[in-house]
Amino acid sequence: MTNTDLTALTGDYTIDAAHSTIGFTVRHAMVTNVKGKFGDFSGSLHLDGGDPTASTASIDVKMDSIDTGSEDRDGHLKSADFFKTDEFPTMTFRSTKAEALGDEDYRITGDLTILGTTKPLTIDLEFNGAAKDPFGNERVGFEGKAEIKRSEWGLTWNAALETGGVLVSDKIKLHFDISAIRNA
Repeated sequence: MTNTDLTALTGDYTIDAAHSTIGFTVRHAMVTNVKGKFGDFSGSLHLDGGDPTASTASIDVKMDSIDTGSEDRDGHLKSADFFKTDEFPTMTFRSTKAEALGDEDYRITGDLTILGTTKPLTIDLEFNGAAKDPFGNERVGFEGKAEIKRSEWGLTWNAALETGGVLVSDKIKLHFDISAIRNA
């Protein structure tokens, strides 16, 4: 897109959770990856096409909505061993900085809060485009990724493996597919 096209995108947007994904991948038993996602989240974006550094993002994720495809595993993740969802029902992200990296690439940095602990998180984003849907909504799309060490947020439960190593890796890969609708 040209700079003129990006300027036309300036405005406030609401994340369309029905057409977006907030997911993660974690190494399990040192040999495979387990993927999961959160089904209940909300958020908003303020895009400034003329000055991308003035863009912002805010996301709230309901931790009880975790889905890894296994009810037993999801129950364990909601327990006191991991997310303590009774005590900490929401994970939040609030941006503090946005950067245009060139072409369709951006970087957003902000504060990620899990279990009451707030640490910085940087997300690399690719702008996937803008379109008007059949219902007249103006949409924008972004795809993003980041990595965190779960121990930095107090997520330290683990089990040693007989063959060495641990059951759950410390490194978590986060991925985002976001569709947002311009507010009227």
